[in-house]
Amino acid sequence: MTLGLMMAAWTLVLAFAQILLSAIAQTSQYGLKWNAGPRDGQMPPLNDRAQRLKRAQANLFETLPLFLGAVLIAHVAGRESEVSALGAQLYFWARVAYVPLYAWGVPYLRSVAWAVSIVGLGMIAQAILLP
Repeated sequence: MTLGLMMAAWTLVLAFAQILLSAIAQTSQYGLKWNAGPRDGQMPPLNDRAQRLKRAQANLFETLPLFLGAVLIAHVAGRESEVSALGAQLYFWARVAYVPLYAWGVPYLRSVAWAVSIVGLGMIAQAILLP
């Protein structure tokens, strides 16, 4: 398995972990009865950390299809390179860093982590689109 595909697989693990973290935060606040029930009624707003975890998950899901698509296109087209591998690693590790930075409400560094992930995505796109 190539490094790009490995990073894509680990990013899926990260996505699943973020789903779980958000669900755990919600269940911690609302309780097991809410989690097991139909969730029909209005609930009070989530606490700050639970809201941040939910937003961090949504933020990953905005770029995850682009990342997975880029990694797969690079692989299928035979355009994987050191640049695309580094881009995939940057994307993954920046997304890993993003979760606690957002969950704990760290300003600026969270934005830097997001920007690094976008640079990584751009590096994969560069490997695909430029000769």
